[in-house]
Amino acid sequence: MLTCEQSPPGQFLLAIRQFNNRQWFECHETIEELWIGQEGEMRDFLQGTLQIAVALHHWRNGNHGGAVSLLASGVRYLERVAAVCLWVDVAALIADANRMRAALELLDKQSMAALDQSNIPLIRTVSHP
Repeated sequence: MLTCEQSPPGQFLLAIRQFNNRQWFECHETIEELWIGQEGEMRDFLQGTLQIAVALHHWRNGNHGGAVSLLASGVRYLERVAAVCLWVDVAALIADANRMRAALELLDKQSMAALDQSNIPLIRTVSHP
């Protein structure tokens, strides 16, 4: 079992790289392997991060409703987690996901590709003592 206070395992570092390189489907697959068997806060953290990755995949593929819905759902999972987990700035990820969801809600399926790219969330890490 992982805990938020631990150093991130290599597989999660891979997921961060995939997420930030916009390989969201691959990120989802990588996190899903870690998610299986986890409980409590760690399960919520991984589930929330996974759902945001899938939301971004849906956005890229033109699924407006899926993107908006999964951004909201992912945030709900992450709101149950410490502000930093596996060195990830969870609070920043929540803020980024909320900003993108709000921007998408102003657009429709036909115009969602015009989303300002600065609204796309990134996973940021924080230095850990």
